[in-house]
Amino acid sequence: MELTIQKTQNPKQKPQDETKLGFGQIFTDHMFVMDYDEGQGWHDARIVPYGPLDLTPACMCLHYSQEVFEGLKAYRGVDGKIKLFRPDENFKRMNNSCDRISMPKYDEEFALYALKELLKIDQDWVPHTEGASLYIRPFIIGTEDALGAHTSTSYKFIIIMSPSGAYYPGGLNPVKIYVETNYVRAVIGGTGAAKTGGNYAASMKAQDEAAAQGYNQVLWLDGVERKYIEEVGAMNVFFVIGDEIVTPKLRGSILPGITRKSTIELLRSKGYNVSERLLSVDEVLEANKNGSLKEMFGTGTAAVISPVGELKIGDTICTINNNEIGPISQMLYDTLTGIQWGKIEGPEGWSVNIDD
Repeated sequence: MELTIQKTQNPKQKPQDETKLGFGQIFTDHMFVMDYDEGQGWHDARIVPYGPLDLTPACMCLHYSQEVFEGLKAYRGVDGKIKLFRPDENFKRMNNSCDRISMPKYDEEFALYALKELLKIDQDWVPHTEGASLYIRPFIIGTEDALGAHTSTSYKFIIIMSPSGAYYPGGLNPVKIYVETNYVRAVIGGTGAAKTGGNYAASMKAQDEAAAQGYNQVLWLDGVERKYIEEVGAMNVFFVIGDEIVTPKLRGSILPGITRKSTIELLRSKGYNVSERLLSVDEVLEANKNGSLKEMFGTGTAAVISPVGELKIGDTICTINNNEIGPISQMLYDTLTGIQWGKIEGPEGWSVNIDD
């Protein structure tokens, strides 16, 4: 498919102070757009100036939430080259999300090519400050101009980009996590394994209640027995219990995180005992009580590794590793960010230069 390019005639002023970027508040000069129509397939791939979309009030994604998205980053490496971290995994996962939400799949290689071209045009937007990066949001929305609960016959695939500040400007400090026992976000057979907006909408009420109690994020339990740990709203989770590192098994109700996958692969390559299995709240409470719970951390694109210092389960508050980052969490953060910024040589294919 041909990719057409229309550059802006009115480039925006780039941020002068990269220590105040925040997250998702500033957008680059250009975006990628591609259309789909039933009977024609994906067509009209283009890079155009960033701006509003022309959608009708009856646009189906606004009424029936037929949409999927991804999140990845571009990094300015120590060699000055712009790098992506395992982008093929993001585009593969978004196609899996498309399949679950009954949306048309796309050519993953072409999507990566289009992203690289977009980054070449807007590469001056990639921050130079250590820890800051360019957040990339690919998404697909159903755009048919009709009401009625059925799959859309037209779609838009869009990529927008936003320079974002360091996730930990004050250091890698442990977060406080609230275990949700009243609400359910996803169940096996539902859409928990897809990256779709409905999953996040279902989590907002619990997130607000956790925040009101002083907690950073919500840890979800399984939706049936309400006893097995699943994931935090924006992260997969790991527990260091004795000599075992445990992360919840993928059963279709949690997102198969790319940082999760990378963490498991790194740990196993270094000889750690990593288990993907069912892990109950009661087991975590007992491990905390007997002193075998050594560390807890989350993994995700935004934070990479997020150590957890406090976990609230009902009326019980567990302090983990004296509310300090543990050695395994620190090693993983240093290794993964080192690979992402090109300071460390990672496994083949993990770090991708946009000029390659």
